[in-house]
Amino acid sequence: MKIVRAKDYEDMSRKAANILAAQVIMKPNCVLGLATGSTPIGAYAQLVERYNKGDLDFSEVTTVNLDEYRGLPRDNDQSYYYFMNDNLFGKVNIKPERTFLPNGMESDSEKACRDYDRIIEQTGGVDLQLLGLGHNGHIGFNEPGDAFELRTNCVNLTESTIKANQRFFASIEDVPRQAYTMGIGTIMRAKKILVVVSGEDKAQIIKEAFFGAITPKVPASVLQLHRNVTIVADEAALSLI
Repeated sequence: MKIVRAKDYEDMSRKAANILAAQVIMKPNCVLGLATGSTPIGAYAQLVERYNKGDLDFSEVTTVNLDEYRGLPRDNDQSYYYFMNDNLFGKVNIKPERTFLPNGMESDSEKACRDYDRIIEQTGGVDLQLLGLGHNGHIGFNEPGDAFELRTNCVNLTESTIKANQRFFASIEDVPRQAYTMGIGTIMRAKKILVVVSGEDKAQIIKEAFFGAITPKVPASVLQLHRNVTIVADEAALSLI
């Protein structure tokens, strides 16, 4: 596990974008596993800027996203499909048919999960998986529990996650209670993993996840077992290390 220390959020975003851009340049037809949430936004903005300068070409890239809210249509401005198009896909030359997320509008949860696992398998596997880190240690929407979920699954979001996501919705009642998420097993099969973390409020969970016991009570702790993980975090997030 490699830890890259960044000065602040902007520096963290730049350093993370460097790693993502290098993957695209080294393997133009790579498969990127992507994440949503506030933390990766700066890195995506950096990628868009490099594309606009002619330094990056996404025409052969395939992407698979970690998760999607269950029950939100793609045109809802809080769906992760909308988020990805607003922050990255709609601003670069990636082919829409090469971008994949779980189908949040599939009411049959077993089918939705089975279909997404098949899509991921058909890509040939993720070359570089981008992750954020939840306050309770969740990665994707894999919440703390009694076991590590191996494959795509439908999860009931914890109260802490619902409260953390409330800022994106008009009221807490509007926050979806369920989501489809890539499983821990699938995440761990990625060839490389990049974790981005920012802010003093993440300092404690960084300490627990990456320097504590490996336990499904802290889902991100399983990343200690992966052979190629890079954590890019700002000084505030690393303040307890």
